[in-house]
Amino acid sequence: MDRHITWIVIGACFACLAVVLGAFAAHGLKSKISTEDLAIFETGVRYQMYHSLGLILLGLIGFQTAQDIVLFPAIMFIIGIIIFSGTLYLIPLTGLRWLGAITPIGGTAFILGWSFLIYNLIKLQ
Repeated sequence: MDRHITWIVIGACFACLAVVLGAFAAHGLKSKISTEDLAIFETGVRYQMYHSLGLILLGLIGFQTAQDIVLFPAIMFIIGIIIFSGTLYLIPLTGLRWLGAITPIGGTAFILGWSFLIYNLIKLQ
């Protein structure tokens, strides 16, 4: 499979999972966890969806540019989804608040992904 399509497929899978997790939060968790924990979980869903759409965008950009333009940003988005959103799902579900110390690593991956995309696109000019 073409790498550009791969990013689109991965992004679509993560987006689908974000919808499932959002529905789970709204219908399955709402009455079982605190309002604060629900907000934490929903933040994970929101950032997962943003970066899922970002992965789809990277796949589309990849059709117009060299693969190396989107490779690092795509990897950073995937790492960010797993670490940032993943910890925000686990904190309310497990009560392991110390996972909050790991969450910024995922946020940093998101920032690196967007920053390198900007840099790589400017470098094309």
